[in-house]
Amino acid sequence: MASKPKYKRVLLKLSGEALGRGPGKGLDLSVVEPIAREIASVNKDGVQLAVVIGGGNLVRGQELIEHGLTPALAHTMGMMATVVNGLALHDLLKNMGVENRLQTAIPMESVAERYIRERCIHQLEEGRVVILAAGTGSPFFTTDTAAALRARELDCDVLLKGTNVDGVYSRDPRKHAGATRYKRMSYEDVLHNNLGIMDATAVTLCRDGEIPIIVFNRAKKGNLRRVLFSKRSTVGTYIGRK
Repeated sequence: MASKPKYKRVLLKLSGEALGRGPGKGLDLSVVEPIAREIASVNKDGVQLAVVIGGGNLVRGQELIEHGLTPALAHTMGMMATVVNGLALHDLLKNMGVENRLQTAIPMESVAERYIRERCIHQLEEGRVVILAAGTGSPFFTTDTAAALRARELDCDVLLKGTNVDGVYSRDPRKHAGATRYKRMSYEDVLHNNLGIMDATAVTLCRDGEIPIIVFNRAKKGNLRRVLFSKRSTVGTYIGRK
């Protein structure tokens, strides 16, 4: 029997790249399925889980802008890409027997529910996973900012950011062998050092709402459970008050 989770209500942020083989390389269900299984596992053991999903595996707004598209339109296309990813995760979870809802910040009732705070909280309290797509519904805001905004709106206990590395480093560990991983940081450390793990708006929203952020490697099997259930977990980097 699982131990009691350290956090009751959790916002999990998954980048679009986490659902494919890299930026702009499409959706890979063989990558998404293990993530869905981990979500199913922690949901079964009592974690109220909302998932904000990115779209960079399908559309990268900045690249479209560089090729001449109107910025607001390019960002809107990026938000649409998150819905495609959300539909895939929704269906995989459903096929695993996990009750879940896909909600979007941009109304599209033929494919998903519209995001309404009270409805989302009700679904979480009923034990359903809620997948939140289309960012904030407005261009020029990242899905990291959408994750921080939803974490505050939904009264989440923590924001988990799943990445391809196992925490926050002094430098990119994929390029610098001597990079140091931080076990714990303050919000101010992240903001002042411009480490780029999340945009400043997202970090500030979490700081002002006193919501801790844990950055961890979502690709390593069992990491999501370790972060949520292990009392002595050293997985990832914890960002909070000093």
